[in-house]
Formats: sequence, structure tokens, C-alpha cells
Amino acid sequence: MGLPYPPPAADDVVVLVGNPRPGSRTATAALRVAEVLDPGATPVLVDLAAFGPAVLDPDDADVTAATARVAAARLLVVASPVYKGAATGLLKAFLDRYGPGGLAGVVAQAVMVGASPAHGHAVETTLRPVLVELGAVCPAAGLYLQEQRLPALRTDDDPVVAWADAHAWPVHAALAAPALAAL
Repeated sequence: MGLPYPPPAADDVVVLVGNPRPGSRTATAALRVAEVLDPGATPVLVDLAAFGPAVLDPDDADVTAATARVAAARLLVVASPVYKGAATGLLKAFLDRYGPGGLAGVVAQAVMVGASPAHGHAVETTLRPVLVELGAVCPAAGLYLQEQRLPALRTDDDPVVAWADAHAWPVHAALAAPALAAL
């Protein structure tokens, strides 16, 4: 595949998208979350749709490079649509490539997109626990975005900005903690 992932750098913001459709609304929403959480950064998008079944091949060099890129993130936004009340199998298969502590020290924000308010629990019950199990620091509750609110992104009624106003401060504190410890 030869996807252009620059070498990992600890100061990066990485957006990991588990939607099997390339260029998805999930990717758009996740990039918006990264932009709001770290306005000065240029996020690296790891869109798993580009890999398809290669995610299941433990020897695939491009997927291996993507796992290294994700694990080296300073801030990781992990997003999935809700499929049958959970994150996609594509995202889970990618995350299963990590061993225990594979995301240790990475500040992560879980994001899920779905049609029904009944699926709002999925981000907290199916995605965030996997990130924590891998050692990621998940200081803020997961963000669930209903599909009908996505057209409001980047408007005066932006649901990501509204969420961030109330919930982003623990993410900002976690990102600042390593810099404070170095003083």
C-alpha cells in the first residue's frame, strides 16, 4: 500500500478511524474533535478503511507502521460508528494488534457516531474500556455524536465545541502533565 506515514513523533495528534468506508462522516467528526482539543496541531489521519482486510494480517508492513504511529501519539482521537451497539470489528481488530500496555501513556479521546440516542452508551461501554485496557490515558468521558448533529460541525451550534466547553479540561490537563513534570 505504501501509505505515507511520517516517522512517529511524540508531539503528534493522531486520529484513528474505524469506519470501513473511506472518507466517512466518522472521520470528519474525529478530525473536528482533534482540531478542537488541540487547535494548533495538524492531525495525522489513520483511516482503517484504507487497509481493509490487511488489518488482519500480522505481517502487513503498512498496518504495522500505522500501529507504531498510533502508539507514538501525544493525543489520540479514536473514532468509530456504532455497529450493532458497539465499535466496528475493523477498529477492534486493529486495536487487538497491541499487547498489554501498547498505548501506555497516550492521551486518548474516544468518539462514536450513531443514529440513535439509544446507542449513546456504546462509547463508554465498548470503546473507552478497550483503550484503557491498552494503557491509554482517557481522562474525559467518551463523546457520542448523533448523525443528525454532524451538519452543525463548524457552525455556531457545533456539538464538538459544546462538548469541549464542558468536558475537554481533563484532556488538556493530561496533555500538560508531562510538560509540567519536566519543569
